[in-house]
Amino acid sequence: MQTTIGENIKAVRRQIADAAARAGRDPSGIKLVAVSKTKPAEDIYEAYGAGQVAFGENYAQEMNAKIESDLLSGLADIEWHMIGHIQTNKVKSLIGKTALIHSLDSIRLAEEIQKQAQKASVTVDVLLEINIARESSKYGFFIEETEEAAQAISAYRNIRVLGLMASAPYTDNPEDNRTHFKQLNEFFLDIRHKKMDNTRMSILSMGMSGDFEVAVEEGSTMLRIGTRLFGSR
Repeated sequence: MQTTIGENIKAVRRQIADAAARAGRDPSGIKLVAVSKTKPAEDIYEAYGAGQVAFGENYAQEMNAKIESDLLSGLADIEWHMIGHIQTNKVKSLIGKTALIHSLDSIRLAEEIQKQAQKASVTVDVLLEINIARESSKYGFFIEETEEAAQAISAYRNIRVLGLMASAPYTDNPEDNRTHFKQLNEFFLDIRHKKMDNTRMSILSMGMSGDFEVAVEEGSTMLRIGTRLFGSR
């Protein structure tokens, strides 16, 4: 018998709590972002009815269509997270719409976000995307580049860096990614003590449907989970 989205959310939250307990962490410090890319507004509405308010989208056009949909437009407390790669020509359509951009992956993108945010007189909260396993198929800064990039981005008055994001390699065995999560958490703890303007390193976004429990055990504060909540795409 197929489970509902609400039941899936409850099950995942239990697993998050169990993983946090194993690590001696408070589960209230771990935020669940439901990855709703390609899913219809009806699925998001069902998840919202089960208490889920943060949703992650990969494409600006799709996100904006959902924001403006009849079903979701009146839900003022929904948070929209942009988690996919952003082309610079799409930045303008995101300004003022996102609670958090997880995928700031280049100085060029930061320049465009700053330009559009300044025009709109808003501050945009972002995470720096880290290519933790140096995969050619993924975007993001390498760890050794990140502190210099963060220092450069800290000069932009309309961008506020709140932390780091990474996607570990796809694997059938989540334990394979423990080393990556541990490395990123150690770097996160180190860089959060650096003195930088417009920067408050408080969010570590790592862990998805296949490896989120290991990510919680290794310090993640934000999980991006789609398939486990909504089913396969």
